[in-house]
Amino acid sequence: MTTAARPTFDPARGRESQAPTVQLSARDLASHTKLKFRQPGQDDNVALQAQDLKRQLLEAEREHFRKKQSERSALGNETATKSDSIVDSQHQPPVLDEERRRQLLAQVQAWDNDDDDDSDDDNSEDENAAHKAKSQPSSASAAEEESDDDDDDDSDDEDDTAQLLRELEKIKRERAEEEARKVRQRTQLEESQQTEQLLGGNPLLNLGGERQFTVKRRWDDDVVFKNQARDVDDKPQKRFINDMLRSDFHRKFMNKYIR
Repeated sequence: MTTAARPTFDPARGRESQAPTVQLSARDLASHTKLKFRQPGQDDNVALQAQDLKRQLLEAEREHFRKKQSERSALGNETATKSDSIVDSQHQPPVLDEERRRQLLAQVQAWDNDDDDDSDDDNSEDENAAHKAKSQPSSASAAEEESDDDDDDDSDDEDDTAQLLRELEKIKRERAEEEARKVRQRTQLEESQQTEQLLGGNPLLNLGGERQFTVKRRWDDDVVFKNQARDVDDKPQKRFINDMLRSDFHRKFMNKYIR
């Protein structure tokens, strides 16, 4: 049984929002609905007048400039220390420990052995044997020279270290120059090959080669079905005929239900 015609038990009462006639924006609403009180530290006018604001500003300014000056002096001292250390390192000869020196000697000797020819192996072995024989004196002479020539040994070690470092720098520089030369040659070769390819690929500039005016066939030229969807409209355009008997709908209806 329907209840559409039955009266409501509690009829609708009118409210303020029943049929509003006024529209308010959110920006027009009251934003400050509570009274603000003075917080601790917010002095009144009497306390503010008692303060010496000019003196506070001058003290803050002096503190700022003092901090800037201290930072600038610290930066200057650090720069001066770095420059002094660089100058000292340039003037002082490089000092290496015995293990590092032995490794550098072994590395230089390995590089020298790689650069030597195979025909000079016997001569190099004889020279190494003679050098070892000379570098190993007798025990008595070694004891005497050790007590007398400590300063000379230190200076000789420093000279050998400096010479070794110079030799290493020379070898590194030569290898870098060789690598740069190879890179330059490789770049020139690639550029020349690219230029030849560009000149040969253009038929207008390829005067020395054979002239071929044939057009290359596409990879799908020999397919069976080709251009099947050309000039085919799946959605025929609708037309309007101001005649009920000759309209498309009437003809379709007659063909479907009469014939």
